[in-house]
Amino acid sequence: MTDSITAMSISDIAERTGLSTHTLRYYEREGLMLSPVERASSSHRRYSEADLTWVLFLTKLRSTAMPIAVMRRYVELARLGESTTAERLELLLLHRGAVARQLEEMTASLAAIDYKIGLYEDTVSARLSPR
Repeated sequence: MTDSITAMSISDIAERTGLSTHTLRYYEREGLMLSPVERASSSHRRYSEADLTWVLFLTKLRSTAMPIAVMRRYVELARLGESTTAERLELLLLHRGAVARQLEEMTASLAAIDYKIGLYEDTVSARLSPR
């Protein structure tokens, strides 16, 4: 049971994670929470520190474009415990490879943008320089 001192509302979690309350409810509906979120007697959600830590991890997965279906699979495996460690490792290694490829593409794109900026800066400087 969540300790009432550390229990946080959905708006508290939204503020601490930068997610909207709508997204938090969506994550819950999609089965992405590691364990069910507790409810107060008023039926309001009460999040624990462990829930907060888990949501922060989910935000990292989403910010690296992990599909919801893959996130759901990861959560399913995590719920099964240590016997699925190898499968979770494989899932994360595959995702890491995809993220590394994205970073390489973004780095190359950034270099192309920087090159073009340099050309424009040279052109602008040449126009502004006295002859």
